[in-house]
This record gives sequence, C-alpha cells and structure tokens, in this order.
Amino acid sequence: MIQLAFDPVLRLSDTSSVRYETIGIAIVIFLGLLLAARIGSQTPAVGPYVPAPGLRVDDLVFCVVGAVPGAIIGARLGAVLDHLDYYRANPTAIVDPAQGGLTLTLAVPFGIFTGAVIARLLGAPVARWLHATALPLLFVLAGGKLMGVLGGTGQGAPSDLQWATAYLGPGPWGSLGPAIASHPAQVYEAILVTIAIAGLILASRLEVVARRDGAAMFVALGLWALARFLVGFTWRDLPILGPLHAEQLYALVVLAIAIVGLVERWRAPLATMVERRPEAEARLA
Repeated sequence: MIQLAFDPVLRLSDTSSVRYETIGIAIVIFLGLLLAARIGSQTPAVGPYVPAPGLRVDDLVFCVVGAVPGAIIGARLGAVLDHLDYYRANPTAIVDPAQGGLTLTLAVPFGIFTGAVIARLLGAPVARWLHATALPLLFVLAGGKLMGVLGGTGQGAPSDLQWATAYLGPGPWGSLGPAIASHPAQVYEAILVTIAIAGLILASRLEVVARRDGAAMFVALGLWALARFLVGFTWRDLPILGPLHAEQLYALVVLAIAIVGLVERWRAPLATMVERRPEAEARLA
C-alpha cells in the first residue's frame, strides 16, 4: 500500500490554521472561473453580428453566486435522503448545519439550475453560458476530487491493492479509519472525470453540441454522473438496492436528466424546421 504521513494542516499561527485541501480546492475553483471567463469571452452569439459578441464576464460572477444556494440545497437534500429514517424522526435537524453533512451528486444539478435562473433574471443568454461553463465545471470537479488526497477525504472501501492508500499522520483526516489501506476513490473519480473532459471535447464536434445552445452542459453532466456511478462501487457506503449505494442511484437520476436534456436540445432545431416549413410553403403558394 501507499502510506501517507504528513500534516494536512498549514499552521499560520498558534490560533489560526488552514487545511492544504482547502487551499487546493480554492485554487482549483479560481482556475475554473478563469477558464469559464476565457471560454465565455470567446463564445460568439449566433446571428448576423460582425464581430459576434462574446459573453459578458461580469454575468459569470452573478451566475456563480446564484449557483451556491442551489448547490447547498441539493447537497443537503442528498444527505437527508441518505438518512431519511433519522430525519423523519428529527425533522428540525434537516436545517441544522451542525447535524449531518452534504453530498455532491445532487449539489451539481441543483447548482446549475439556480445559476441558470439567475442568468435568466439578468437577461444573460442562458444556453450560451451553459455551453461555456461545461468544460470548466468538469475541470473543477476533477481537480476538487484530486485535492481530496491532501486531506484524506473520499477514501474508498478497504483494499489490499498495491496502490491502496493509508494516512498514518495525526490528521485530522477527512475519512474515518484513515490508517486502513483503502481504495483511493477520490483519485479514481478525478481520473474518470478527466476522461470525461476528453469525451466532452470529442462531443463538441457533433452538430448538436457545436450549436452552443446548452447541449454541452448536458453532455458534461451525463459523463460526470456516469463517472461517479462507476466509482461508487469502490465507496464505503452501505448498498441500499442490490450492489448500488444511494449516491449511485442519484447519479443514475442525473444521467437520465442529462440524456433527456440532450435529446431535447437535439430535437429543438428539428421542431423549428417543421414549424417553418408550412410557412415557407404558404409563401410560395
């Protein structure tokens, strides 16, 4: 196994400290925002514009802020569903931030939804922003998972594989039983999401994605959900339906939503063409 023995906390003074994992995630998010701003500024509008304007970077800030409450609600909803029996008996604990935790699978789609709502309220082109932020979102999800190595967060089930990892330092670590050799599930997910980025780049050659009408986000969401579903087989969570964990079931729901959204984006131009054809024939008559 791979033994990791280091202090995961940066001691700034006797009374203040910060986890290296937190610093790493902050850097990943910052780079993701820069990438989204860059892609957004180079995402031209569709129409007879010369030159075609890109997206306004200041709208990105409001959309990201708007995505935060949705992500928190989705993350909390996932945690509540994971322990539904407890929260049925203690409903007041649902809104208690000191009780329970957060999950990622529902946080992402909920955050995308509320961010899109804010974009709509601002009058920003929602579809183009969904297109521009698809790749940066996958980058943040992959990088954030990889940063979990710095804090021992997201360790998987115990394993005797040669690349199993064990955290031997005093911590505090982000997983229970950190000294037990386990699957580095956070690394698995980071690798699979990186492969999803390559898949998204290849999918951008498809006409439905190249239209910049939001299909790229559905492709990214579906690939991420699939990656998370596969990694779920190495998690420590108890299965609730056959071999599947609760988060894997949520991932399947997200995958289904992504497929439906992609099909809707593919059919939208076809519906427009069908509507316009009778009008064109009427003019010719």
